[in-house]
Amino acid sequence: MGGLAFGALAGLTVYAVPQVIAAASPLGATAVQMGTLVKLVRVLMLGPVCLVLSLVAPRLAPQSVPEGEFVAGSPTAKRMDLAHLVPWFIIGFLALVACRSLGLVPTVAIAPIGRSATLLTVVSMAALGLGVDVRTVAKAGGRVTMAVVLSLLGLAAISLTLLAALHIA
Repeated sequence: MGGLAFGALAGLTVYAVPQVIAAASPLGATAVQMGTLVKLVRVLMLGPVCLVLSLVAPRLAPQSVPEGEFVAGSPTAKRMDLAHLVPWFIIGFLALVACRSLGLVPTVAIAPIGRSATLLTVVSMAALGLGVDVRTVAKAGGRVTMAVVLSLLGLAAISLTLLAALHIA
């Protein structure tokens, strides 16, 4: 599997952007760039999916509201404002994209910022790894472990099928 296909596979199957970068980096810059792009598109799709689900959920909720409970769409439901629909980090990300696009970030600062981001990513991944208590993971039991393994195999199968259908793999 080449760097492009492996990056896409990593972006489709790995949980978070820093882990995608770590997983794809052995195959080179192309794999990292493709993995990051695919993962970011997956993350950006959460917004529209959540929005659609928030619009559909009130129609699926039971019509009778038990005493003291809050159900979206009921007469006691409050209107959601933009701050509740869009997480703050998305707004920050879009603000930084706008700053870079408008040339507010000097070109000479891009390389040091990139190196700092890479260093911070590596340090944070190391910190996450060092924070894992293997005994706690082992206590989860065989059923939980099997559920995780089967879900990962299913995700990998779906991802590989998609890559084959798109002629990427």
